[in-house]
Amino acid sequence: MTIAEKLTQLHTLFAQMDRALIAYSGGIDSTLVVKIAYDVLGDRALAVTAESPSLLPEDLEDARIQAAAIGVSHQIVQTREIENPNYTSNPVNRCYFCKSELHDTLKPLALQLGYPYVVDGVNADDLSDYRPGIQAAKERGARSPLAEVGVTKAEVREISKFLDLPWWDKPAQPCLSSRFPYGEEITIAKLQRVGRAERYLRQQGLKQIRVRSVGETAQIELPPEQIQEFVLTTDLPTLVDAFRHFGFLYVTLDLEGYVSGKLNRVLAATTASVVGPL
Repeated sequence: MTIAEKLTQLHTLFAQMDRALIAYSGGIDSTLVVKIAYDVLGDRALAVTAESPSLLPEDLEDARIQAAAIGVSHQIVQTREIENPNYTSNPVNRCYFCKSELHDTLKPLALQLGYPYVVDGVNADDLSDYRPGIQAAKERGARSPLAEVGVTKAEVREISKFLDLPWWDKPAQPCLSSRFPYGEEITIAKLQRVGRAERYLRQQGLKQIRVRSVGETAQIELPPEQIQEFVLTTDLPTLVDAFRHFGFLYVTLDLEGYVSGKLNRVLAATTASVVGPL
């Protein structure tokens, strides 16, 4: 099926919904869903972004800018997953508790405002990855138009480019809690130091980066092809001083480079302690 055919199917899907509230993070997937929903439904589409300590302020600002460019109505709600010990203890199904909090917030809002559907940006490739948050969303009746139509991660970018969305090549930016190995407690202070460290690297012109927080160590991940240039051109002592100022004691560079979902490797090697449903 071509991307044009999939786009037509998405239009049909939203036309059948009549009114929809979109769980909108500002990432490439949910932004495409917002764009298509708005094109079909107009003011019967509402984008809602959850603000929490795991969302960088600049990502929230991007969400606002993108929603304004599309023209869709946009609301900000507060979520409090950071107050849930099942979340902050960082079990392997941490995302289940995050998405539970999100959809327990969005579903009542949708009912209150007269939106019969809550939809998200889950795509077809997400279904084959370890994503416990998808279960939480399904349990609360959320729908995933991209996954339903079979739109892959690559096709999300293709369709976004086809629709002339200027952020079609925006790097993936999952929540900051994804920077911590399972079992390491998540706190607001730790989220903030990771956020400051990643902001610092982006200000140096780097885009696709991660700063993993492993105890008191910052582990920098870059695309493999950028590692050598980074080492040769970066003022490393200045970088280390900056990261120590952010709260890290040690700074390392992952020589393998950035790999999406790298922290999930431990799931295949060990049996982690899980709180609640998988």
